[in-house]
Amino acid sequence: MKKIGLLVKEISENRIKAYLKKSGTVFILKYSGLSSPDITALRQSLKASHADVFVVKNSVARRALKDTGVEAIVKAIEGPCGLVFIPEEPVEASRVLFNFSKDHDKLKLAGGLLQDKFLETKDIEAISKLPSKETLRTRAVIAIKSPITGFVMVLHNTLQKLVICLDQIKQKKGS
Repeated sequence: MKKIGLLVKEISENRIKAYLKKSGTVFILKYSGLSSPDITALRQSLKASHADVFVVKNSVARRALKDTGVEAIVKAIEGPCGLVFIPEEPVEASRVLFNFSKDHDKLKLAGGLLQDKFLETKDIEAISKLPSKETLRTRAVIAIKSPITGFVMVLHNTLQKLVICLDQIKQKKGS
């Protein structure tokens, strides 16, 4: 029979591995000095962007990350750390984290992992400043639609001028 401590570590390790399988992005938070209500508020803010905060012992996190082949991020785990797993697009979650860190000086982003690429704090900040996926799609559609709309307007104006010209000729011949 296993000791409870070992069982808890094993369960935590398995949970990290499961999160990594369904998440394409992981951020590491340093939360030393944050109060429990602040961490709870951060968790609630991240829920809207479908991100999960998981606080675990560093040794367990390192072991789980090494076992899954994500060793690039292990060097950023020092001191009290939390892992933020983001299964969907990371823009909204990184925006929430940066806004929260502006209000709470004790929260620091130590790094992250995006599709097996290590991210530094400045990279995560750059991601937070990107527009959302819907905004980018809208801009792309407008850019594609713009020349067609312009062409239609030119044709419309040409036809309208032709009709006006024919109407004026009709009025001259009629009088």
